Amino acid sequence: MAEATEATEATGAAGAAGAAGAEVRRGRVVEGVRAYGLIAGMWIRSTMAYRTSFALTTFGNFAMTALDFVAILLMFSRVDALGGWPLPEVALLYGMSAVSFGLADLAIGSMERLGRRVRDGTLDTLLVRPVPVLAQVAADRFGLRRLGRVVQGLLVLGYALAVVDVDWTAARLLLVPVALLSGAGIFCAVFVAAAAFQFVAQDASEVSNAFTYGGTTMLQYPPAVFALDLVRGATFVVPLAFVNWLPASFVLGRPYPLDLPGWVAFTPPLVAAACCALAGLAWRAGLRSYRSTGS
Repeated sequence: MAEATEATEATGAAGAAGAAGAEVRRGRVVEGVRAYGLIAGMWIRSTMAYRTSFALTTFGNFAMTALDFVAILLMFSRVDALGGWPLPEVALLYGMSAVSFGLADLAIGSMERLGRRVRDGTLDTLLVRPVPVLAQVAADRFGLRRLGRVVQGLLVLGYALAVVDVDWTAARLLLVPVALLSGAGIFCAVFVAAAAFQFVAQDASEVSNAFTYGGTTMLQYPPAVFALDLVRGATFVVPLAFVNWLPASFVLGRPYPLDLPGWVAFTPPLVAAACCALAGLAWRAGLRSYRSTGS
């Protein structure tokens, strides 16, 4: 009886400790979101103090990203289809990729500057503040001008949805916004994981750009134009295919890359959650390995 009582008490204590730990984690998340909002709001107010400059830089961001779609239009001035995909379908791929990446870049695009902070030791100033470091790094120099990329992507996506030949059903209509938000989550995870890598390789911003900016450029084109090994890597290693290739294939009624089963088109939210969890682990591991510059 005494042993049973002790076991029950131990189980209750473990449960209480687990609940307390979960409560602490939730508190840290809430604190991080609040800190992110305050820091981002500070940078937004700073940006809007010079409205003409903001308008010009936002338009410049819009114009520079629009050149990517202009390149696609130039290709279709010579061909009727790209990898078997006509212009409206490629525009759908482009719009979904651009919007998802634009949202992630707007939210945490500043993560790519982490390597510079590690090299010059300015990351130390963030460590001594009673605020999660990830929130500080993500919101640092929040660039509202990046809205230009999001707007440009939305315009192309709107054009694609208006002209593409699709038998719209409730599932297809619902999948588009879900895929956009899930794709943004996947790109956010890539940003965080790439930043965590910079704790080890301090001058690796170009390597991370290959997976962020390079990844969104790749997704603007049909998977049929890429080598099979690259498509496998974009599906099973860095799962960028769940941003638009798989959801768009379902919407358009096209065969899936790698002959995957039909239900995978509805898994982007799960993939995004898994990617964010893994990126969080990588971030914590990288932060624990940080040893400052010694100066």
